[in-house]
Amino acid sequence: MDAKKSQAAFAALAQPTRLKAFRKLVAAHPDGLPAGEIAEFCKVPHNTMSTHLAALMRGGLIAVTRDGRVMNYRANLDGFRRLIDFMLRDCCGGRPEICAPVVDDITACCSPAHKGAVHG
Repeated sequence: MDAKKSQAAFAALAQPTRLKAFRKLVAAHPDGLPAGEIAEFCKVPHNTMSTHLAALMRGGLIAVTRDGRVMNYRANLDGFRRLIDFMLRDCCGGRPEICAPVVDDITACCSPAHKGAVHG
C-alpha cells in the first residue's frame, strides 16, 4: 500500500459512522451484510450510508457484490492487512523493536482465547 491509498483508508476510518460500519463488517466476515442492514445498524438513512460505504471502498477497506437488487458489502481484510503492514513498516524505520509491542498486542487480541471478547 502506498501513502496515498493509506491516507484514503485512514480518512474513511476517521469518520465515526464509517468506523462503526467497518467494524460491523469485520465482525460479519466472511459473509458480509446488505447495505440496508448496515444503515440500520449505524442508524443513518440508506443514501447517507451509501456515501459512507463508497468512502470505505475508496480506502480499499470493503468490497461489494450485487445479489439481484441487494448490494452486499464485506470487509476487505487484505486491504486492512495492507494498511496495517504499511503503518508498521513505515513507523519502524528498520527498527523492529519499536513495533514489537504493537504486534504483540495485535496477536494477543486476536488469539482464540479472546475470540468471544467484545471490544468497544
